[in-house]
Amino acid sequence: MIQSIRFQNFKALRAATLQLQRFTLLVGANGSGKSTALQGLEALKDATRFSYQKLVTAGVARWEAPDTTPPVDVRAVFHDSDRQATFFARWFLVRGPQWGWGDFAGGHTPDFLSKYFDRERTGIRVYSLDPEALSGAVGLNPHMELERNGRALAGVLDQLRDEAPERFEALNQELGRLLPEFDRILFETPDPSNRGFLLRTRKGGHRIPASAVSHGTLLALTLLTLAHLPSPPPVIGLEEPDRGIHPRLLRDVRDVIYRLCYPENYGEERPPVQVVATTQSPYFLDLFKDHPEEIVIAQKDGIEARFERLTDRPDVRDILADAPLGDVWYSGVLGGVPTNR
Repeated sequence: MIQSIRFQNFKALRAATLQLQRFTLLVGANGSGKSTALQGLEALKDATRFSYQKLVTAGVARWEAPDTTPPVDVRAVFHDSDRQATFFARWFLVRGPQWGWGDFAGGHTPDFLSKYFDRERTGIRVYSLDPEALSGAVGLNPHMELERNGRALAGVLDQLRDEAPERFEALNQELGRLLPEFDRILFETPDPSNRGFLLRTRKGGHRIPASAVSHGTLLALTLLTLAHLPSPPPVIGLEEPDRGIHPRLLRDVRDVIYRLCYPENYGEERPPVQVVATTQSPYFLDLFKDHPEEIVIAQKDGIEARFERLTDRPDVRDILADAPLGDVWYSGVLGGVPTNR
């Protein structure tokens, strides 16, 4: 798993370090670095997707000699038991991106370690799910994969039905428990080259096209699908997984995420998935009061941002004892809320 990510000159993250657990929940105001941290995960996977000009922190000095302009850096420490390796991505104004295994000073990482951890790095996936993309029909191919906005969900479900029917049945059962108005996922072929999906109502057996299903239902189904894949991505970033979900269903959303992160607690034998999620919901945040080590407050100081683990606060016990965590955060005591400054 990724133990920590250090950012330098990366958008609002002028100099910030993010410590990660199997599950990490980033909470904070708009512009406090939450989405930027998820973008950092994407940059670790593929540095070529980004340019210096789009990443560099506003106000970073540019010297007369462009080649000496301060670079943008992201460094991640991967850790597993007694093995550890560092991966860096660095962007220069003139030379473009550079990346590799080792530290910024060029320290060497043994090949066996870089190969061992490279599956996690190249397997990073970040999702900012869009209901319209989730509900769309898609052309099939032998290796269906959920896109960043959720497109191809129909193909992923179809592939799961064919390649892991027991998991597909378990997904249907879990869907019926979480959203009892539905009892089954069905498929349609709207034209010769595309596959779509529908949900069948428990009462009356009505076939509801995905495009007519509520946004919250589509988002919940997508999270359930990820949790039931035989081999989900090793590292997942989730942009506000609680968005569009009724507050009474948020505990179920949390449990679906925990199923990804802690498979051993759900009778799964696959490797755990590391999940980094963002939220602005006090209701969702309150569900993690018993696991403060999983909560990171994104703080905004002027145009710069930083991260503070809740468990690093000396007053954390008093905070957790007095009131619901969501209420405490909303009040501003923890920071990570909008200010008038």
